[in-house]
Amino acid sequence: MQKIFSTPITLSLFLAFFCSYACSADNKPAQFEKQPEIRQVKPKKPVRIRLKRSQEGKYTWDITGDDVNEVVQADKRLRKLLNTE
Repeated sequence: MQKIFSTPITLSLFLAFFCSYACSADNKPAQFEKQPEIRQVKPKKPVRIRLKRSQEGKYTWDITGDDVNEVVQADKRLRKLLNTE
């Protein structure tokens, strides 16, 4: 006894029925709508800190970033953690 979908005739009849049903159900083309509340959100770039230590044991750093407020906050945190104030 063979499986139902093992014969090529049964498989081709199934595909023909499926395609005819799918095509007749919706004849109009797909339409896309713009939704202003959905937009592409760019991830924020992190603040980059290059921490350097001199031979005397003092720390200096270079801070780069796109958001000025985040750069200032990072600078304040470093000054507080390293007790340079």
